[in-house]
Amino acid sequence: MAKKGTRQRKYTQEFIDQVVREYQQEGHSGNYLADKYGIPKGTIMTWAHKYRTTGTTARKKRGRVKQDKEIDYKEKYEILKKYLEFLEEVEREKK
Repeated sequence: MAKKGTRQRKYTQEFIDQVVREYQQEGHSGNYLADKYGIPKGTIMTWAHKYRTTGTTARKKRGRVKQDKEIDYKEKYEILKKYLEFLEEVEREKK
C-alpha cells in the first residue's frame, strides 16, 4: 500500500510489455530491471505473473458499460403499457 500523500505512477502499455519481455524472454532479474527503470521489484513481479496467467499485461476496463443508443421513453412506455394490460388479463383469467 502506498504511503499517504504519494502518487501512484502510471506506466504506458508499451513500457510494461517491454519490461515483461526483458524479464521473461531475455532472462534479466527483477532486481536488475527495478534498478534499471527505477520501479519497484514487486510491480515487475506482478506484471510478469499477470502475463504468465492471462497471456497479456493489458489492463481490464472497469466500471459500468455505457449504452450506445439513446433512450426512447415513448417506446418503453408503450411496452410497459402492453405488459400491464397482459398482467390484468392474466389476473382476470385466474378468477
